[in-house]
Amino acid sequence: MLVKAITGFQDILPDRAARFARLEKTARDVFARYAYREIRVPEMEYTELFARGIGQTTDIVEKEMFTLQDSKGRAMSLRPEGTAGVVRAFIENGLATQDPQARLFYMGAMFRHEKPQKGRFRQFHQIGAEAFGSEDALLDAEVIAMLMDILREADVPGLRLEINSIGDDDSRGRFRKALVEYFEKHRDRLCKDCLRRLDTNPMRLLDCKVESCIGIVRSAPTILPFLNDDCAAHFDSVQNYLRAFGVEFFVNERIVRGLDYYTRTAFEVTTDRLGAQNAVAGGGRYDGLVESLGGPKVPGIGFAIGMERVVELMAERDEDAAQTASIMLVPMDENARRVCVRLAAAIRARGASCLVGVDGRSVKAQMKKADRAGARFALVIGEKELEEKRVDVKDMGENRLAPDGITPEDLAEMFAGAMAESGSAS
Repeated sequence: MLVKAITGFQDILPDRAARFARLEKTARDVFARYAYREIRVPEMEYTELFARGIGQTTDIVEKEMFTLQDSKGRAMSLRPEGTAGVVRAFIENGLATQDPQARLFYMGAMFRHEKPQKGRFRQFHQIGAEAFGSEDALLDAEVIAMLMDILREADVPGLRLEINSIGDDDSRGRFRKALVEYFEKHRDRLCKDCLRRLDTNPMRLLDCKVESCIGIVRSAPTILPFLNDDCAAHFDSVQNYLRAFGVEFFVNERIVRGLDYYTRTAFEVTTDRLGAQNAVAGGGRYDGLVESLGGPKVPGIGFAIGMERVVELMAERDEDAAQTASIMLVPMDENARRVCVRLAAAIRARGASCLVGVDGRSVKAQMKKADRAGARFALVIGEKELEEKRVDVKDMGENRLAPDGITPEDLAEMFAGAMAESGSAS
């Protein structure tokens, strides 16, 4: 009986994996232009890190983490997001003092125990960035501009950037009071989760997806009128810098983000091509997170991209094709096989992909394999080719990707060299 994959965990097969790789390469190219460096952190951390960083009353910590205990009874969890682990590494490894303005990016798997549905998995992948050390609104705008560069260069269509400010502790204190007063009037219509949030984290009510609550939220107070002068000026500056970068945006006063560590700038990127699960990226500023996790007072801002959703939207390109080899070598006997082994080594040393036919299959069968592999060139090598010390290079079609820098004439010359090396030239 077949043991199947766990519900919510997916196999990423070669054709789709090619798009994941292209998205990763695109992101790396953009990160390099903005002078960000890669960091790799563990996929499992002590649960306390996420409870303190993300927020004890968030849905992620309360319901969605995969948690186990070590031999000493200490709880450990698979990471549900990337920022908390990066901040922990930033503090623990001394970057907070050695390089307090570090610019870091990461890529990898995240885990949340939630109901699987289209565009949402229990194991999913994110590309994220974290910039530390400055409260300047210019940094907020630059981080957002970098995110939009990645998504545009990955050919993601229908993008819409929405931004908001969720203020500082002072602004949010007055806003929470207004929210509680408003939602108390509608207590009898709130869902069970929102009734609990009303006492623990009123701002989370604004992010509820239950239909009965959505209608109530539409008329709830918004935070912008409650911003103090500093937060309002910061938000105005973010908008002005985004305009200077040429980044189109829309102010959405309902954006609060789902994690407790956010302050001031919050943003989300959606697309009109995915239906209900339309968010592809999001992030914001977290000026108090480093300090709350035991580090110095260092501000920060970051974002995360949901790779599965972006990959689903990426335009098809030739390099995503199911090509496994650009050159196919078809040996007809044992002597030819030895030459093909030498020739394959020379081809691969030049940076091209190559397949050598095995199992003594017929020429017809091996040419079918060359076609399925997407090969541009095929070389059939048998007794005649070895005697004449020449080989015909068959071009499989211009719609195939040609091996960079290798021509049919190069292959013929490399064949002669392989014959000499294998001792088949005599």
